[in-house]
Amino acid sequence: MAAPHSPRKAGTFVSTISENTQDREDDQNRSDAQNRENAQNWGAAVGLQGDRITIRGGIPLVGRIELKGAKNLVTKAMVAALLGESPSTLKNVPNISDVRIVRQLLEVHGVKVTDGAEPGELLLDPVDVESAHFAAIDAYAGSSRIPILFCGPLLHRLGEAFIPDLGGCRIGDRPIDYHLDVLRKFGAVVEKQPNGIRMSAPNGLKGTKVSLPYPSVGATEQVLLTAVRAEGITELKGAAIEPEIMDLINILQKMGAIITVDTDRVIRIEGVERLEGYNHRALFDRNEAASWAAAALATDGDIFVGGARQPEMLTFLNVFRKVGGAFDIEDDGIRFYHPGGDLKPVIIETDVHPGFMTDWQQPLVIALTHAHGVSIVHETVYEQRFGFVDALVEMGATIQIHRECLGGHPCRFGQRNFNHSAVITGPTKLTGADIEVPDLRGGFSHLIAALTAKGTSTVSNVGIISRGYENFITKLQLLGADFDLEG
Repeated sequence: MAAPHSPRKAGTFVSTISENTQDREDDQNRSDAQNRENAQNWGAAVGLQGDRITIRGGIPLVGRIELKGAKNLVTKAMVAALLGESPSTLKNVPNISDVRIVRQLLEVHGVKVTDGAEPGELLLDPVDVESAHFAAIDAYAGSSRIPILFCGPLLHRLGEAFIPDLGGCRIGDRPIDYHLDVLRKFGAVVEKQPNGIRMSAPNGLKGTKVSLPYPSVGATEQVLLTAVRAEGITELKGAAIEPEIMDLINILQKMGAIITVDTDRVIRIEGVERLEGYNHRALFDRNEAASWAAAALATDGDIFVGGARQPEMLTFLNVFRKVGGAFDIEDDGIRFYHPGGDLKPVIIETDVHPGFMTDWQQPLVIALTHAHGVSIVHETVYEQRFGFVDALVEMGATIQIHRECLGGHPCRFGQRNFNHSAVITGPTKLTGADIEVPDLRGGFSHLIAALTAKGTSTVSNVGIISRGYENFITKLQLLGADFDLEG
């Protein structure tokens, strides 16, 4: 006989909701605490003497700053050195915490990394490469996603690879499934363990055909770094073709790789048995260049960005001009400035290269709060990239976030309930506030907002910004910003 049904006791449903809400709050508190700890560690890694900056806004940024190599290229170029049978030399390397993390990861794998004769030069000798323990990798990589790119080179060199759980900025889903699926296609055996993932290649790695559902930069890098020494030919369809990807291909070709890039996002790689070291000067950081350009526009300033080049920034420059900014192209950089007059509203849709980069939209949003009219930003690359606008609204900006695909074509987030479109109504005057940096580009955007705002702002967790902006405190000083860095 079936047991009689027991009615739910009064208050049980309410209690369950309260417990679930508390669990979510506890998870968020732990995440915030981890974010603060990571920020302090990242800042300390590059000698930042504090993690909170008090800014007195309203002063135009004027002066000259110099760029170094692109974060999104340099860190991958350092990993590529693992593939060589002889030392490599990488120049124009920025002093950022992501570079420090990769350097430490290389060193725990037996790579000898030393500073070269000129500033920003690294010598990487992989002759004594060896396996590293999970704990050693996790000690340096818990705050970075770069270890997944070590796997292909390590499988070639050692026949095995380990990766811990992966971190990074909280801007959306960056699943490693693409990477694991790609490595399996090459013949890797993937074993998930409690403290991470172990991979092996008992029969070596073989060339394969890979078709990406989306032109992911990380997945494209994975294929390149794995295919160059795999036996046979690899064909990659739907590849990313960002300038940083092309510069990585330049490096691999210098090492002895055979890589063909077609016009339809198809890359073919003929595997070779041996690669040598490289000597390479890294491409400039176009994301940092765009960030300082946005800062010049938002503060009514005038900034010369040394090292910036026109070809890699063509799409950004068009939008910058449409908004009302001005620029002068010189042999040694680009001058960005506010020429006077009202800024104009624009409609922006982020996209993979050669489209408008997702990393460019966050800093530019600050300038759009000053534009006369309604601007729309449709984010199609990362689904959670508008978390930084909460602080801007608190400062007085009029920004609404929507789940619909606004201002452009339908995108892959349109039916997935993500807030991925922003409507910015201006002009609005920003006022000082206390801000906590959420991620790399959002954090620099908060700095710009504080620099434009009336009154005093306190921005904490600024160590996150050191992940991708070299000496940003010194650069702010050079440009005349009024601020204090605190512990």
